[in-house]
Amino acid sequence: MKVLVTGVAGFIGFSLTCRLLNDGHEVCGLDNLNDYYDVNLKKNRLSIIKNSLKFEFNHIDLADREAIKKIFSTHSFDYVINLAAQAGVRYSIENPESYIDSNLVGFGNILEGCRHSKVKHLVYASSSSVYGLNTLMPFSVRHNVDHPISLYAASKKANELMAHTYSYLYNLPTTGLRFFTVYGPWGRPDMALFLFTKAILNNEPIKVFNNGNMQRDFTYVDDIVEGVVRVMNTIPKADPDWSSDKPNPSSSRVPYKLYNIGNNQPVSLMEFVETIEKAIGKKAVKEYLPLQAGDVPATFADVNDLIKDTGFKPSTPIVEGINNFIQWYKGYYK
Repeated sequence: MKVLVTGVAGFIGFSLTCRLLNDGHEVCGLDNLNDYYDVNLKKNRLSIIKNSLKFEFNHIDLADREAIKKIFSTHSFDYVINLAAQAGVRYSIENPESYIDSNLVGFGNILEGCRHSKVKHLVYASSSSVYGLNTLMPFSVRHNVDHPISLYAASKKANELMAHTYSYLYNLPTTGLRFFTVYGPWGRPDMALFLFTKAILNNEPIKVFNNGNMQRDFTYVDDIVEGVVRVMNTIPKADPDWSSDKPNPSSSRVPYKLYNIGNNQPVSLMEFVETIEKAIGKKAVKEYLPLQAGDVPATFADVNDLIKDTGFKPSTPIVEGINNFIQWYKGYYK
């Protein structure tokens, strides 16, 4: 199959592309290589996958409408996996424009490309952030999510609504994936595991938000990739049981679907820190701080729909995942 992967130099995009190439697929990768975090890390990820004869890289911004049109007109994609987005909850509070350009305008360009080129299935990254002020745990794709608390979360919720519209108007099969706190080798430098590891090794204090009273459904990157691949091959159909009287937000009378991909085992922030300390063999100096604007105190994924439709449940233990990351970190940064 020929697959377009946007955000190919990103953490998940890179990991997914390695898997797709290994499975024998042809991958066309797209990324704008922005400087939200270390561009060299992105370039080093790319240097690994550029060795494949089945990989083509395009340095393009999603918001560039004409460039996106050209990519779709010169290729015939079976599947599109949209992972490109401006990431980060806290960053969205200070830099809203970049989220509007990448996550709204950019996603609209991808939808248009898929519509006109008759793509078999568009799979796109949403986020656990869409649950916002929801407190009923575990978070279910069947729950209403109309109260986001960051522009990042709102942009991801908007993507889900935009996708449904295209599924309805143009019969485009779309599936949104709500990722829960992804971590692992080649991870993002702005994420907790990376920040904590770097600080502990450099004898610097780590920032522990909400005074440590947080829980996250940490999900190992290989589990995310497996979930994406399985969902890619599970093209949604209209739900015959969908009712407009009691609408199920995760499906529709059109080919539209939503899934959570999370480890389904929330870990407290303090347990997370202790696991890192054990893996490194060194205690952290902790600076306790209040909850940051836009952050939620806990996340916990209900993955029953994912298991039912794909037969897959994320299950990598946090100890194994953290050990793998720290081995990579020490090797990468020597």
